[in-house]
Amino acid sequence: MATFDDGKETGALRTIGEVAKATGIKPHVLRYWEQQFPMLKPLTRSGGRRYYRPEDVTLVERIDRLVNREGYTLKGAKAALRGVPDPQAAAQATSPAPSTDGDVLQRLKAIREDLRAALAA
Repeated sequence: MATFDDGKETGALRTIGEVAKATGIKPHVLRYWEQQFPMLKPLTRSGGRRYYRPEDVTLVERIDRLVNREGYTLKGAKAALRGVPDPQAAAQATSPAPSTDGDVLQRLKAIREDLRAALAA
């Protein structure tokens, strides 16, 4: 959870600068994520100033974790936040991982032979 050392209460509204400082995410990235993630909707007051609620800050942290730490694409992160499985991530998760170096070597040799046969044809 982002820590704010500004003396405000835990549930207080935060400006984009405060959220950026607490999370380490630049303001222009937060503004871009607002466009890309429809569920991220901070309050806007007169003059267009953004105020992030605690649930918005939590969502920003989830997006940051998915995109910058777990390697999701923006599309994949949107799907993960909606609870819809990302087909590419699902395919990677279900593909069997070779258990030993010998298995890997055998598979690579088989692939090489397949490619050699395809090139010869």
